[in-house]
Amino acid sequence: MKQKVLFLCTGNSCRSQMAEGWLKALGGDKFEVYSAGIVAHGKNPHAIAAMADAGIDIGQQESEALDPAILDEIDLLVTVCGNADETCPTVPVSCEKQHWPFDDPAKAQGSEEEIMAEFYRVRDQIRDRISRFVQAST
Repeated sequence: MKQKVLFLCTGNSCRSQMAEGWLKALGGDKFEVYSAGIVAHGKNPHAIAAMADAGIDIGQQESEALDPAILDEIDLLVTVCGNADETCPTVPVSCEKQHWPFDDPAKAQGSEEEIMAEFYRVRDQIRDRISRFVQAST
């Protein structure tokens, strides 16, 4: 039976989207993966570009607001930012909650090159954390 994992962040535009993409790519068929935001901001084009550069297409993923009903169906809720961790609804006893904080690359400023460098840095941090999670789960 697949473990159902939901990544939650503030806007479901960057970090949770990248985490969803990485777990789908690295976790194979062992996981059913979702992402959501406290609100839906739409996908960040820099996140899509950074993931595409790593060979992962997240362009077809949806940017969705959290439907509290899904919390009854998932096994693991992972918050990837402080705001989501603090404002997340109460999770059922059947659902484990973990907090994996990542910097928000959408706050990066500077040239396009500097902004993308921040997206690459956070993307790689998320990949490393997902890799450790997948290894520990097998």
